[in-house]
Amino acid sequence: QVQPVESGGGLVQAGGSLRLSCAASGRTFSSYAMGWFRQAPGKEREFVAAIRGSGGSTLYVDSVKGRFTISRDNAKNTVYLQMNSLAPEDTAVYYCAAARYFFGADQRYYSYWGQGTQVTVSS
Repeated sequence: QVQPVESGGGLVQAGGSLRLSCAASGRTFSSYAMGWFRQAPGKEREFVAAIRGSGGSTLYVDSVKGRFTISRDNAKNTVYLQMNSLAPEDTAVYYCAAARYFFGADQRYYSYWGQGTQVTVSS
């Protein structure tokens, strides 16, 4: 099992950057694909990015390609989401999640979820 805990959210102006971190407990962190999801007010939670356990493959939703970068440090049991060129439409609660035998965007396959961190982008 892993238990993700997000940090790094906050308030930023449009065009700015933030880096989210997700620290996960457990000795098998590298066995899990990790994903970032977000939920804006009044909207359903959506996929943002994912990375394989090895870190060898990544996947992004089209709206963040070229702006966001997901990475991981398995020695630190941590996954990151570097967010650049932020826009007001990126405002949401961002969640980190872990999937043991799946790599992709379908959140139904992610078994372990953090509590979320708020990202607010002002115009």
